[in-house]
Amino acid sequence: MDDNTEPLPCCRPAGRPRASDVEERLHNLIHTAGQLFLRHGYSKVSLESIAREAHVAVRTIYVKFGGKAGLFEAVLAHNRDHYFKANDMDEDMRPLQQVITEFAVHFLDMFTSPQAQRIQRLVMAEAPGNPELAKSFFEAGPELTRTMLARYFARPDVIAQLRDDVAPDLLPVYLLNCVMGDQLLILLLAPPADLGARLPERLALFFRSVLRAP
Repeated sequence: MDDNTEPLPCCRPAGRPRASDVEERLHNLIHTAGQLFLRHGYSKVSLESIAREAHVAVRTIYVKFGGKAGLFEAVLAHNRDHYFKANDMDEDMRPLQQVITEFAVHFLDMFTSPQAQRIQRLVMAEAPGNPELAKSFFEAGPELTRTMLARYFARPDVIAQLRDDVAPDLLPVYLLNCVMGDQLLILLLAPPADLGARLPERLALFFRSVLRAP
C-alpha cells in the first residue's frame, strides 16, 4: 500500500465536534429540559433524568449551565429569544411610540403563549417552597425585560420626550402593567379573548400619561 494514500473517511481519527453539532446538542438539551419541567414540575425533575433523556453527561449540564437552576434559566431565555433580544431597544432610533408598540405586541404574544402560561403556573405553584426557582424565573424573565426597558427610558433622547413630572425608573413596570391588563385574571384563568384587541387602548393611555403634550 502506498504510504502517501489518504486514509478513508471512516477510518479518520475522531476529532473535536463541530461547532454546529455542539450548538445542536445544547439546543436539544434545553428543549428536553423544558419539556420535562413542564411535564413533571421543576422539583420532580432531576439532572440525571434530563441528562438521560438528552443523551448528555450530567457533568455537561454543570459545565454549561452550573446546575438545574441555570438550565431552567436557559429554557426561559430560549423561549424569550423567540420574541426579542435583551438589547433590542438600546439603539433603536425609531419614534418612541413605534418602538414601544412593537415591544408591546411581541411581549404580549410571549406572555400569553401556551408555553409561557404553563411556565408561569409552574413557578406560582412551586416558588413558595423553592426560592431558587423563583429567583431563576425572575432573573431570566421579568428582570431582563425590566432592565431592557429601563435602559431605553433612561436614554437622553427618550427622557426629552417625557413629561417633567414622570420618573423614568417607574416606567418599565407601569408599561408592562398597561400591556398585560388584568394579570391576575390571566394567571388564574386564561388570557381574555379581547386582550390583544384592546392593547391599542391601553397603550394610548400609557402614552397620554407619560409623554409631553405635542
